[in-house]
Amino acid sequence: MKRLSILLLALTLSSTASARDTFKVCWSIYAGWMPWAYGVEQGIVQKWADKYDIDIEVVQFNDYIESINQYTVGEFDACSITNMDTLTIPAAGGVDNTVLIINDFSNGNDGIVLKDKTSLADIKGQKVNLVELSVSHYFLARALETVGLSERDIQVVNTSDADMVAVYGTPEVTAVATWNPPLGEILSMPGANQVFDSSQIPGEILDMLVVKTEVLEKSPELGKALTGAWFELMEIMQAKDATAKAAKTFMAQAAGTDLAGYEAQLATTAMFYTPEAALKFTNSPDLRTTMQKVAEFSFEHGLLGEGAPDAGFIGIETPAGIYGDRNNIKLRFNPAWLQMAVDGDL
Repeated sequence: MKRLSILLLALTLSSTASARDTFKVCWSIYAGWMPWAYGVEQGIVQKWADKYDIDIEVVQFNDYIESINQYTVGEFDACSITNMDTLTIPAAGGVDNTVLIINDFSNGNDGIVLKDKTSLADIKGQKVNLVELSVSHYFLARALETVGLSERDIQVVNTSDADMVAVYGTPEVTAVATWNPPLGEILSMPGANQVFDSSQIPGEILDMLVVKTEVLEKSPELGKALTGAWFELMEIMQAKDATAKAAKTFMAQAAGTDLAGYEAQLATTAMFYTPEAALKFTNSPDLRTTMQKVAEFSFEHGLLGEGAPDAGFIGIETPAGIYGDRNNIKLRFNPAWLQMAVDGDL
């Protein structure tokens, strides 16, 4: 009887241990998101998950759009996505999303490259390879405005980010709009000239960690664990010591480059290394203005859904106010977890 009691107790403890909630996070290769690779490798994500008695599975995708699609259809609870793509894919698809962390904004990490041409105006009449209807498309449209052109003056060719370097090497491709790491590889090729980059529209292309709102409402500890892990990684990265160098070297290799190459990418990425910096940006009224621009572009391109009557069809909630339909909010910039990080409450 005693042995039976011990066995039952062991089974009970085993059942309890395996009952932890499990959450899945997806991300893809990009300079500002590479810390996730290091966080998994070094057990930092696991440490924060253990703190809140949950399990977090972090999965890398080679195809950015596929990661978003998998998040949208319910395979993942959280994903690394840009601001525009969050609005036009999961939000437009009816998913209610909360931005947990704005990781950075592209400050030169997105670029337009012309082959054997040196001026953006030379893009007129060309076919431009990019991930159609993604942030690269928005970026291209904003660039064209600066030289008095519009999308009517070019032809967009939809191309996966995973294929961008390979297609640029073919004779028929003469113009691309893309982001790092592919951007850096393309710029190292003969005849490649960058004629516009995202530093010319600072603060508009945001790289974020987005979580389904219903998941955060039911399990706020997920938000705490992910936020805590992220800013521990940021603290490691910004230190000027051997650990920081080793961490960035690992991230570089995971991104398919070397330390110098990765640091060059970071130089054109406005990282928010502290929760205070991320919170300040999130709370700024400029965020609402940027999201209005993004929503207007998205509506003009039919990205808010067939039934969208105007750019404000999907409500976007920011600390500075709501843009769009407050009865159809599907994108929320909620600074609550950043505030916890600032206050030391994680």
